[in-house]
Amino acid sequence: MKYREEKDSMGTVRVPGDAYYGAQTQRATDNFTISGLTFPSSFIKALGMIKKHAAVVNRELGLLDKRVAEAITIAAEEVNQGKLDDQFIVDVFQTGSGTSTNMNANEVIAGRANEITSGKRGGTSPVHPNDHVNLCQSSNDVIPSAIHISALTTINDSLIPSMKQLQKSLDQKAKVFANIRKIGRTHLQDAVPIFLGQEFGGYARQVEMGIGRVERAAESLLELPLGGTAVGNGLNAHPNFAPRVIAYLSEQTAYSFKEAINHFEAQAARDATVETSGALKTLAVSLIKIANDIRWLSSGPRCALGEILIPSLQPGSSIMPGKINPVIPEAILQVAAQVIGNDSAITFSAQMGNFELNVMLPVIAYNLLQSIHLLDGAVTGLTEKCVNEIKANRDKCSYYIEHSLALCTALVPSIGYDKAAEIAEEAYQSGKTVREVAMERHILPEEDLNNIFDNIIRGTKNTF
Repeated sequence: MKYREEKDSMGTVRVPGDAYYGAQTQRATDNFTISGLTFPSSFIKALGMIKKHAAVVNRELGLLDKRVAEAITIAAEEVNQGKLDDQFIVDVFQTGSGTSTNMNANEVIAGRANEITSGKRGGTSPVHPNDHVNLCQSSNDVIPSAIHISALTTINDSLIPSMKQLQKSLDQKAKVFANIRKIGRTHLQDAVPIFLGQEFGGYARQVEMGIGRVERAAESLLELPLGGTAVGNGLNAHPNFAPRVIAYLSEQTAYSFKEAINHFEAQAARDATVETSGALKTLAVSLIKIANDIRWLSSGPRCALGEILIPSLQPGSSIMPGKINPVIPEAILQVAAQVIGNDSAITFSAQMGNFELNVMLPVIAYNLLQSIHLLDGAVTGLTEKCVNEIKANRDKCSYYIEHSLALCTALVPSIGYDKAAEIAEEAYQSGKTVREVAMERHILPEEDLNNIFDNIIRGTKNTF
């Protein structure tokens, strides 16, 4: 591999000859050989947008030469489009402000801008990564702004539409299953009958409420710290810089971003990301409930509940022929576990806002975006590969109702709790149904008993 020499304030560093980045990126890559994890493209895209509009505004304010500003704008747009993703090589676990990644962006954009203007890749002239690309900015306001932009746009452009599709699918199943009676269960024990459609309607409502929670929490991400620079007092930033850049960002994304009301809060605290992560965690918990119920309801196929049938997607065992597992719900559970873990990491990291700066920005960014991406993929998979194809097993549903001891509940208004409990106990000990025992005991006329049992099985709400 060919190398070239790049200089920064600490001296000379060798970098790959075909790299757009420079000395500071190379130093960070050498220093942080920890995980091999890098920021997702959504975060890099947000950095590209910020740098692009910063160059435009700095040109408008007379702070940048036209030729330099235009070259930065072109290079930053290429970053925004993902054309230079392979140049963002710094490990997530790095300096707590994300300075290494901000400089990675500054150097890549400057290196590409220099290639555009002079034909020579990299370097610091005529476009300098700090003096030009980073003008009116610092890592301390750019990185948290990129977190907000990437998280909000990914939530609204990807996750929310996926959640709405899942809600729609569950709603449709609730309608299809509206007249299918089945046994209810509490404490994993038989309870009084319900409709399968009611059960799925509950899942649909969980997702609907999850959509609202995520949307409300994501609104807190609309405030951007841009313009606060190093500590929140705006030193070295033109007073019109942040409002203009944020206006351009809003225009490009179609979201109403706004400058932070208080820059000291916006840079020292990460409460908005904690709130957003909390809503994502709640969604994960909802998905656990739904996925687990689907696993239980489809369990079997012959020796368990088997009240619903889910798609058979792949062989389930390397040793047991014919075994099929609920692989999609199981994948959902694993995603949910990761999201809950990410939330714990974000909660801890957000507490590291010592005085004027949080110093765990990279791990907050990575975990928050990973949670969004994972939930988006998981929700889409659950909808398309599972819920859309769920079918009801009517025979099993009917059988469990008729043989449930919980049917004795319908007798309570007529014969009282204690006598109904005696009938349930006799049915359990004898292996007979509650209906059979009640008939044998002649506790009520046969016609009345059949009406009581038939009404509860058909779905009458009360037995009075």
